[in-house]
Amino acid sequence: MGPARSPAAAAAAAVVVVVLVLASVAAADNMVLKVHHRFEGRRERLGDMRSHDARRHGRLLSAVDLPLGGKGAPTDTGLYFAKIGIGTPSKDYYVQVDTGSDIFWVNCIGCDKCPKKSDLGVDLTLYDPKGSSTADLVTCDQDFCTSTYHTLLPGCKPDMLCEYKLSYGDGSTTSGYFVEDNVQLDQVTGNLRASSSNSSVIFGCAAQQSGGLGTSSAALDGILGFGQANSSMLSQLASSGKVKKVFAHCLDSVNGGGIFAIGEVVQPRVNTTPLVPDQAHYNVVMKAVEVGGDYLELPTDIFSSGDGKEAIIDSGTTLTYLPSDVYNPLMEKIMAQQPGLELHTVEEQFSCFQFVGSVDDGFPVVKFHFNGSLALAVYPHDYLFQYRDNIWCVGFMSGEMQSKDGKDITLLGDLVLSNKLVLYDLENQTIGWVDYNCSSNITVKDEESGATYAVGAHDIGSSSKLVSLRISAVLPLLVGVLYTFML
Repeated sequence: MGPARSPAAAAAAAVVVVVLVLASVAAADNMVLKVHHRFEGRRERLGDMRSHDARRHGRLLSAVDLPLGGKGAPTDTGLYFAKIGIGTPSKDYYVQVDTGSDIFWVNCIGCDKCPKKSDLGVDLTLYDPKGSSTADLVTCDQDFCTSTYHTLLPGCKPDMLCEYKLSYGDGSTTSGYFVEDNVQLDQVTGNLRASSSNSSVIFGCAAQQSGGLGTSSAALDGILGFGQANSSMLSQLASSGKVKKVFAHCLDSVNGGGIFAIGEVVQPRVNTTPLVPDQAHYNVVMKAVEVGGDYLELPTDIFSSGDGKEAIIDSGTTLTYLPSDVYNPLMEKIMAQQPGLELHTVEEQFSCFQFVGSVDDGFPVVKFHFNGSLALAVYPHDYLFQYRDNIWCVGFMSGEMQSKDGKDITLLGDLVLSNKLVLYDLENQTIGWVDYNCSSNITVKDEESGATYAVGAHDIGSSSKLVSLRISAVLPLLVGVLYTFML
């Protein structure tokens, strides 16, 4: 779920859950989602963010705008989410947006242990297929089911439902069956203007939850995965010719919310690096790490491509996780600029210290370098977060996220992706970013007319009057996908 990830990369057939939200309607239009941050206003429980990281889609719609809400800092919401409409008549649902998973699912009527109340200040709604005139159940013999599982399910009969079960890093699970229904998307129709448009999408109808997914303190209506699998909403919209497989997000850690759009971004310009092919997540090859202008001396094979050592870009994870061989020299170099500071541990996991003054003046900029001469600059105000007055903690974590073969992985989460326009171009298999003011506008292109339109920022949390409460975050990265069948 929008998840911090328990980085065991999802199995080959894995259906991954993503937390950023959907877009697109007809031929090749653009769409936008309003995003919010889920843990806004929280300082007391840094572990909430960590546990979030550990548990955890007619006419061409060339551009889609998804309203976002939330914030990415551990002392704030630690999560971004969006509001979408589903069904006929349409009802609103709040879903975590996650680029680390594929399946879009919402809690359904009659669900066992599904939350009915949220401490986030949003009204939860259980989806009822029988309450929508456009809903259809997906059976095990339909193309979506057979292509998702790469085979006809054992014992499949024409009237049997296509089921799913997802397992997250903290042991939480969600299971249910697939449904097809209309999803309302905001199609970009002019500068800072959008009109509602329907598109038929197949998504999961959750019938049972376990673990953190069922707790009211961390509750949303579901998860919207923006992964690369054919089962994702983005892939479904693209295969029906409604959008290009291109989307972008700009997560605003300062004001909350930000921008999430599906479609070609023409402004700002973004430099890119190739995605590693045939991966479950958005993997890129990291080449080096620079701290304050000096490159770290690292083992030559630390970021070797092809053996699972690539970096994962994951908007559903809050913190950034590094192999110990990278984390230790990185921390040593950062703290060398303030040799008088004493590090202490907060909540048995965060390295913190007391500091008075501007952290941007007192600490170095960290740069991660990738193939294609692309660099990710992480400023002190990005990787350091304020726990209490004059107490600062480090958002880099040491090698605790591990791949399915037990190797430490590199996972870059919201803390280093915030305040940047991040572009996912699945048509050309590239990803890129640029420093950007996420409370401003970006420009997207309408593929059908060639016109360009401004898309602005949203903050659902602000408009929804979200309350500040302690909550346990949920990790977007799926560690595995289990399949169950109706017999």
